[in-house]
Parts: sequence; structure tokens; C-alpha cells
Amino acid sequence: MAIRFDAGEVITAMVTPFDKNREIDYNKVEDLTKYLVNNGSDTLLVAGTTGEGPTLTHEEEIEVLSTVKRANANKAKVIMNAGSNCTMTAIRTAKLAQKEDVDAILSVVPYYNKPSQKGMIEHFSAIAKSTDLPVIIYNIPSRTSVNMLPETVAKLAKEFDNIVGIKQSFADMDAITEMKLICPDDFSVYSGDDSLTLPMLSLGARGVVSVASHIFGSELKSMIRNYKTGEFLAALNMHKKLYPAFKKLFMAPNPVPVKAALAHKGIIEEYVRRPLVELSDDEKTTLFNVLDSVKED
Repeated sequence: MAIRFDAGEVITAMVTPFDKNREIDYNKVEDLTKYLVNNGSDTLLVAGTTGEGPTLTHEEEIEVLSTVKRANANKAKVIMNAGSNCTMTAIRTAKLAQKEDVDAILSVVPYYNKPSQKGMIEHFSAIAKSTDLPVIIYNIPSRTSVNMLPETVAKLAKEFDNIVGIKQSFADMDAITEMKLICPDDFSVYSGDDSLTLPMLSLGARGVVSVASHIFGSELKSMIRNYKTGEFLAALNMHKKLYPAFKKLFMAPNPVPVKAALAHKGIIEEYVRRPLVELSDDEKTTLFNVLDSVKED
């Protein structure tokens, strides 16, 4: 059966490049967009957590989005973050995203106010009714303090054709199995953690919303392709090769390590906005040693 919305297999949760004054470097946004599209990314996610969305103004979000779309030149799909713990704010952002002609939105389970499952249903129902865009739910209990249950996901997926998938950042393989059992066949599950991509693929996941794809996009694409074409040992070997890098890219709060890694490659600068801070020299040495050893294997 065809999927509801085809975001491909590798969705890169794109960082937002800053200069030394921590202002957005739009030239580097263009450079990074082109680099990602040419190195394994099927879709780019703008202004998410990895893009430091919580520290961007709405005007900055739109300017970054416009820059990405211009540089992308329709080569990859573009998703905009439209998540909030305020339902009305999420709706306003969803409507803005539709006006900006993006391909889909990603919307996180409300954080901090810890809604019940019924509250989650009300929240995402309101968002789905407010837009014609495909909606991908983002479930990340480590940041939201609540977990969207598989039956809640299934209820939303069955009721709304434009709720098309979920980014699941939670190491619960039973939940993935349950979603694949009770959600419509055309509903897509994406791993929200690079290290969980291969296990989730074995349970029917479509692909990954990735941070590591900034550095290892082609390798991730190869791993997923190998798995889906029956080359299971090749996929496992790539997973094992990349696993140390997956872990080190989260040695500090995201996106601090991946920005340092991109700076190490000469693609962008490492700067992040407060309250995040850059890696220390010792931390960078540790990170780069792992990344360089993975590349050399």
C-alpha cells in the first residue's frame, strides 16, 4: 500500500548556522542545504530542536525556511517545525507553514504542561483540522515528560488523513510493534534516534529523522537501502560502524556536538545560542577522534 506522505528515508533535522555573534549566517544556511541534499538527505526539517527552534524568532524561522527552500531548489522535501505546548500557537504556526508552501509540518507532543492522552488527542485534532498539510507527530518523552501511547497514535491516524506519521524518539520496540499492528498501513513510523534506526526498520519503520546525517548522510542512506533490499548483514555492519558516532554526537546537548563536527569539516561555524554552550577543546578532541576513526574504517 502507498504511504500517505513520502518524506523518503532520511529526514535531516537541520541545524541553524550562526556566526560568532550568534546571529544566523544565511550564506551558511544555503551552503549547508546544498551539502545535505547532495549527501543522502531526502527531506530537510527546519527550525526543530536540532535547529535551535526554541531560540529563533518567528521572523528568523521564516527567513531560514525561505533560504532553505531557495537553496534546495525543489531537490528535497522541506518540513517545518510547528510544535508548541500551546495548541493555538501550534495552529498559528501550522497555518503559517501552509502559507509558506512547505511539504509538511512536524509537531511535538506538548511539553511541560504534561497533557493526558485525551489532551493529546484534542491538541493534534485541532492542528490537523487547521491545515491541509501533512502532519508528523513527534513523540519524545525525555523532553516532554509524557509519552503518547500507541492507541492514541492509532486513533489520530485513523481519524485524520493528514496525520501521516510519527517521529518516535523512545527506545520502546513494543510500542513500535503495537503501532504497526493498530495504525493504518499507510501511516509512517520514523526513528527519532539514529542508533535506533536499524532496530526500528526491522519492525516496519520507514526511516529516520536524523542528526548524524549531517556527517554520515550517505552512509545512513546506504544502511537503510541495504536493509530494505535484503542485504541485512551489510546493513548491520554499517550500523555497527556508525554506532560510536551516533553516541558521541549526543555527548552534550543537541545540536552542540553536531555543530562542532560540521565546523570540523569546514561547513559551518560551531556557535550555538544560549543557554547552550560550545564543546570544550578536550570534548572536541574526543568527538573528532571518534568521527575520524569511523570515517577511516
